[in-house]
Amino acid sequence: MTFTAFDPQVEGNSLLPSASCLLPSPRDLAPHYEIDSAEDGDFGTLYRLWKSYIFLGSFYQNLSGKWIAQPANSDTRAECDTEYQAQLVILAIQGLVVPAAA
Repeated sequence: MTFTAFDPQVEGNSLLPSASCLLPSPRDLAPHYEIDSAEDGDFGTLYRLWKSYIFLGSFYQNLSGKWIAQPANSDTRAECDTEYQAQLVILAIQGLVVPAAA
């Protein structure tokens, strides 16, 4: 399992579009995506991100307080500071976060 530290302040991070683009706010994501949860024996509460019936990935909070993003169909595991960052990593790896037009 590969873990990647996620720092939204670092330009050129390969997980997210360039720093010059505008990322959607949590309020903007809400109408398009759904999050549910399930209890997991290993991870505790496991949150699952969906677009309609398509599973995009899951995320959970580890014992140190970091959020671990697990995009579907990917070996990448990203360690994030917030649950929103974990959601953005999943969307970016799935190609669903698109830079805004300049």
